Amino acid sequence: MTEPRLTPHTLALALLLAIPPMALAQGFDPFATRDGISASPAKAMLQAATDEEEPCHFDSLGTPLALVEAVERALCHDPQSRQAWANAKLQAAQIGVAKSAYLPAVAATLDASRQEARTSYKDYSVLDSTVRPTIRSGGLKMSLVLADFGQRSANLDQARSLLDAANAAHDATLQAAFVAAAQAYFDTQTAHATLDASREAERAAKESFAAAEAKYRAGIGGLTDQLQAQTAYSKAALDRVSAEGELKNAQGTLATAMGLTANTPMVLAKRRDTLPDTDFVKPVDELIDEARQNHPALIAAAAQLRAAQAKIEAVTAEGRPTISLASEYNHSEQLHQPPSLGLTPTGINARNASIGVQVNIPLFEGFGRSYRVQAARDQAEVKQAELDGAAQQVILEVWKSYQTLRTEDESIKAAEELAKSARTSFKVAQGRYKAGVGNILETLNAQSAQANAEQQRIKSISRWHTARLKLAASIGKLGLWAIQ
Repeated sequence: MTEPRLTPHTLALALLLAIPPMALAQGFDPFATRDGISASPAKAMLQAATDEEEPCHFDSLGTPLALVEAVERALCHDPQSRQAWANAKLQAAQIGVAKSAYLPAVAATLDASRQEARTSYKDYSVLDSTVRPTIRSGGLKMSLVLADFGQRSANLDQARSLLDAANAAHDATLQAAFVAAAQAYFDTQTAHATLDASREAERAAKESFAAAEAKYRAGIGGLTDQLQAQTAYSKAALDRVSAEGELKNAQGTLATAMGLTANTPMVLAKRRDTLPDTDFVKPVDELIDEARQNHPALIAAAAQLRAAQAKIEAVTAEGRPTISLASEYNHSEQLHQPPSLGLTPTGINARNASIGVQVNIPLFEGFGRSYRVQAARDQAEVKQAELDGAAQQVILEVWKSYQTLRTEDESIKAAEELAKSARTSFKVAQGRYKAGVGNILETLNAQSAQANAEQQRIKSISRWHTARLKLAASIGKLGLWAIQ
């Protein structure tokens, strides 16, 4: 029985058959690294209605547009959220790179060439010759690191820590986008309520002007009263026009936050008179402890520190010996190759194979290794300082948010009392003026006080909603529960 020949063509076919078909497809993930990241930029903050539905799939805008929908759209379309998600996917791929170092590396070489060699003799032309040999060769090389004294494991630990940091940074970005979208929604609601209040103030001013004008024409009122009432009416109309512009700007900001064009028409849900619960609010000391455990900025900073510490071990291990298993197989064919002068060209087959253990021992690198290790240690020191700074900043944010919410609680109560008192005062002043026992200045002052008090009441409610969400975000537990 003749032995089958392993030609370069056969070798190439064998290599193609040895590669799993799925490895040729884009997105092949044999180490399942994508399991460590979310399926959408919104992560767990947004769940699809069914398993088949995409989490970030939306139809047309709701009418009216609810706060939950506005926030969900912003979480999916915010550029910073998508960038943080992409960075998490990048770090997940680095875990695959680190794991691949545990597998053998296989390389194939294929070569085919055709040569032409002409030999001529000046005085012996009978010996002239022309040969055209064809050379085909192929080879396989395989190497497998058997031991590297901790380098691969340190690289893998670093990659995992960086993925943890990227996921935590993604969480922090989502919470910032959440607050920004909710703030834009509250600002739009506030602008709408302000416009309604401005229209009501304009209506009241118009009524006062009509009363002053009627008295003047009847000869029982002065021209000064009429002009003062007309001035107040014009100012109220100007305030209403300004409020209309503020509403348009707020709507454009909200639309942009949701990934839509600024001119997208929308109708917001009417703001509820009742305030949402604050059951999550605990004593400030407990909130600070909770933030230390849950805040994504601290989780990200701690993971960055772990990655820097793993980098120290990886750089140190690079200077240690490595033990590798290496093997190689080569096969070559030379067709129409003359073995010596005067003989008929023939074919030549050559094969060689080798296997062995290779030990690589770094001896001297010009002190570069020492400096790289020192740089890695300095980087870890930087990350430790960043973690300490982040902890201080988070504690300060919790403290400020807690105090702001308490302040806004009192502000709402005071604003409600102020608005109630101002409405009563205006009704009394307006009635006195119509009855002829009051003057126009008293009426206009009461009218202005009522408009200002209503503005303060509207803004205090908006500030309270924002302060509540910022407190939830400062302890790292902001979610859709806060607005549902």
